[in-house]
Amino acid sequence: MQPSLLRLIPRGPTLLALGVLLGLVCPALADLARPLMPATIFLIVLGTLLRIDGEAVVAALRRPSLSVLLPAIVMVGCPLMIGATGRAAGLAPELALAIVLAVSAPPSSGTAAVARMLGLDGAVPLVVTVLSMVLAPVTIPLLAGWFGGLEISAFELALRLALLIGSAEGLAFLLRRHAAPILAAHGDVVDGTIVAALLVFAVATMAGIRAQIAADVQGATLCVALAFACNVALQIAGAVLLPGTLPERLTVGLILGNRNVGLVWSALGAAASPRMALYFAATQFPIYILPRLIETLIGRDKRKARA
Repeated sequence: MQPSLLRLIPRGPTLLALGVLLGLVCPALADLARPLMPATIFLIVLGTLLRIDGEAVVAALRRPSLSVLLPAIVMVGCPLMIGATGRAAGLAPELALAIVLAVSAPPSSGTAAVARMLGLDGAVPLVVTVLSMVLAPVTIPLLAGWFGGLEISAFELALRLALLIGSAEGLAFLLRRHAAPILAAHGDVVDGTIVAALLVFAVATMAGIRAQIAADVQGATLCVALAFACNVALQIAGAVLLPGTLPERLTVGLILGNRNVGLVWSALGAAASPRMALYFAATQFPIYILPRLIETLIGRDKRKARA
């Protein structure tokens, strides 16, 4: 393919946003990609572990504000704040519970990869995501029971997360130990695999959504609006939470806003009502569309710095 044509191919956050729209426009493609979701999540986590500098991860772990305070805010502070806001706003209990449960999920598995795609620090999202997943089997069942009287198995959550993180970390360790030169020489291939996995995942998240929207247009519109409002509010809160440069604050915003809602969704099973499922699906829109806007903010900040 000619270089001039290659420049026309969308990249990075634009590609992710188009992936969501593609899955919405082509339901058959989204249905085809849906069974691939577990494999794509594994590839995203594995690829991110391979591309993140180990020293940067250790440095993040040594900062209590990132290794202790931020996971606590993500997994406890944010759900409590959103839950109180939802009740004060008079939202329907079913929808308010869906929002709380979505925010009680740990950061999205792809957050570190998206951060690297935007030129941000990928080590911090990786550390906070893993530590939040350690807290998830305790905090999610407690929040589900407190706000909605729902029962979620802490053991099943812990087992699912241990399999995901443990297998990815184990394989990443073996690859780093026995194939470090190859990984260093073909880093672009690993990055390309992460982007491809993110794209397939974005398409797959739209499976069944078009039919749900057609069946309840008003409800779907409300869910999408609330999903964007919640994500943006959390990202703004994250951007002002810790001092630092704009890229550092945007990284924290991504961590707070983008959640692994599918984890809570699958844990609920049949207990998730159609309206709750519709909101969970709607949360995918801001996760994959907002990074394109963040990329624009970063570009403006860089242009100002050069001026």
